[in-house]
Amino acid sequence: MEGLGIPKPRPWWWYLGPAFLVSVGYMDPGNWATSLEAGSRYGYSLLFVVTLSSLMALFLQGLAAKLGVATGKDLAQHLRESRLWPLLFAVAFLAMLATDLAEFMGVAVALSLLFGLPLLLAAWLTVLDVLLFLYLERFGLRAVEAAVAALVGVIGLAYVVELFLAKPDGMSLLRHAFLPDGALLERDALYLALGILGATVMPHNLFLHSAQVKTRLGEARKRVYRFLLWDTALALSGAWLVNGAILVMAAVFHREGLVITDFAEAYRTLSPLLGPLAALAFGVALLASGLSSTVTGTLAAQVVVEGFLRLRVERGRLRLLVRLLALLPAAVALSLGLPAMALIVLSQVVLSLTLPVALFPLARLTQDPARMGELQNGPLARALAWGAALFVTGLNLWLLGRLLVG
Repeated sequence: MEGLGIPKPRPWWWYLGPAFLVSVGYMDPGNWATSLEAGSRYGYSLLFVVTLSSLMALFLQGLAAKLGVATGKDLAQHLRESRLWPLLFAVAFLAMLATDLAEFMGVAVALSLLFGLPLLLAAWLTVLDVLLFLYLERFGLRAVEAAVAALVGVIGLAYVVELFLAKPDGMSLLRHAFLPDGALLERDALYLALGILGATVMPHNLFLHSAQVKTRLGEARKRVYRFLLWDTALALSGAWLVNGAILVMAAVFHREGLVITDFAEAYRTLSPLLGPLAALAFGVALLASGLSSTVTGTLAAQVVVEGFLRLRVERGRLRLLVRLLALLPAAVALSLGLPAMALIVLSQVVLSLTLPVALFPLARLTQDPARMGELQNGPLARALAWGAALFVTGLNLWLLGRLLVG
């Protein structure tokens, strides 16, 4: 085949990577915050919401990957064609700042817990992660993907340890993972369930995934998309397991009658409940989550800036700019005594409010036969895409209504 000038098809494993970068966003500190409170307050009752959210994320990330494969352009580049692109860019960049806020606060909390540093000092130290990114960048994008995959492995291993120590009830886990619980009918449980859903699907992941898949083009688009869909399914299944594990671990607090709304409280309380190894695993996993998500956050910010502004940017400088823009107001808030968890929750609210800016165009673009060709959405995919966009918008309106009435 190669002797005739026809390139040999690449093996399936060559396509693995883009979704693993994206999967980090589904186990970042924002997800930790909601899963910790859900598990400690309701036990396994909201585990079904984690499953439902993961399925929704899998579908939407598949659409983002399909857009990049079919058109050779990422979501930001498509949105640049709109006459409203300056407004769309402003909203997308705000989402990048909110994403970075949750990420560096996770790193700061982990550094504070593991090394006893004051939280404000730990937050300023997170600026140094730009050095980590610049070091990885020297070895190319594959090295970045491998480093992120290794950090994701650390997170998974840490929760294997914690689940072993927690000794969950297997049959109860299966039932709650795939069947809705009556607790969802309670007002506070429903509010928390919507928080889990809102923290799971984030705009920066859609921008990033639509761009990263372009590194795997070169063969028939249908074949490329099929393998990248498997990549997405594998990566987000891992994210589902990690988020589920966080909630299951937090159910240990529920059995003790404790409700956890702070990372430090969870870290300190794990030692007497499960032993010091569990607390150490928690801190290491949180650190790995924060570090890996800062790397993917930088890549997503680059996609947004370059796609909308049509210029090349130096990643290290962009990393530093985004970090400082997010860190300065956060440092002021921390110095005034605002809890870290409150800042993370605020970032998730901002992300949820900005998500429709990505979802509605994604639904419209992926059903356009002129752009997508043979990969255009079928009737079922169209209904699900528009349904997801409308559902998230309705969720945002509901959250805003709750905020307005206190």
